[in-house]
Amino acid sequence: MTPLSAVATPTPAPAEAADSRFSNTFLRLKKKLERGVGKAIADFNMIGDGDTVMVCVSGGKDSYTLLSCLLALRERAPVDFRIIAMNLDQKQPGFPAEVLPAYFESIGVEYRIVTEDTYSIVKDKIPEGKTTCSLCSRLRRGIIYRVARELGATRIALGHHRDDMLETLFLNLFFGGKIKAMPPKLVSDNGEHVVIRPLAYCTEADIAKFARTMEFPIIPCNLCGSQENAQRKQIKTMLQGWAREHPGRIESIATALGQVVPSHLADASLFDFRNLTRDTVVAEGDIAFDRIDVPSASAAVMPTVVQLTDHRTDGK
Repeated sequence: MTPLSAVATPTPAPAEAADSRFSNTFLRLKKKLERGVGKAIADFNMIGDGDTVMVCVSGGKDSYTLLSCLLALRERAPVDFRIIAMNLDQKQPGFPAEVLPAYFESIGVEYRIVTEDTYSIVKDKIPEGKTTCSLCSRLRRGIIYRVARELGATRIALGHHRDDMLETLFLNLFFGGKIKAMPPKLVSDNGEHVVIRPLAYCTEADIAKFARTMEFPIIPCNLCGSQENAQRKQIKTMLQGWAREHPGRIESIATALGQVVPSHLADASLFDFRNLTRDTVVAEGDIAFDRIDVPSASAAVMPTVVQLTDHRTDGK
């Protein structure tokens, strides 16, 4: 194992003067992302006064955007918190080790680069042709937890966005038999850390546009040779199709993550169905078969029975 270096503290970069080189359209996008991050932080109490936030930066568009938004918000936040960018160099062949330190120096953020040869471990343990992602992520997670402890970080910030959360929801629903997504805030596996996902309200499309204009030095995510999880790829394609063909459907699903009605599911650990009586107070009554409002154009061509059947089938 390579010893951990001390946290590097570069000279702070000039403040947001560089914004003047961007178009108004881009600045509106920037504000939209920052508002989304700020709302997630406020809604879920992600960051408080005196917190040390370790931002995990992989070199992809999501983590670059997360770091950028947090740095911008810190400048005007009503609380004081410290940001340390952290990258794990897993010794994948072709990994450009100089890119992230140079970037962190250029923007003046504190950072820690950690070098651990997890690539060799994964290649030794996983047979050729099998997916390496599961073992790789477990090793990476353990190192992240360890580094957070060494830095005294009170929060670990990850770059998962709204689309990641929805993809995970459907992965668990279709392949795992669970209604479970990525939470915006949780306690780490080892119980020692609070993990936050400040991009929880931000879309991948907005993040991609932002990253392109910012010209972040993107590091490819396929250096290990592993292919994208086939099931996740299927889900991503499905959601992208819905977004094109049914405007508003993805937003509705995202809203549903925060509006769960346990009495209308079937998990006895969340709602006491066994002892349910006429006197039990529930959030809603039996409205499962009430007619659901649909756009007038659809209502004009579909009988009521068909409307009900369609809604029960596609889950709307």
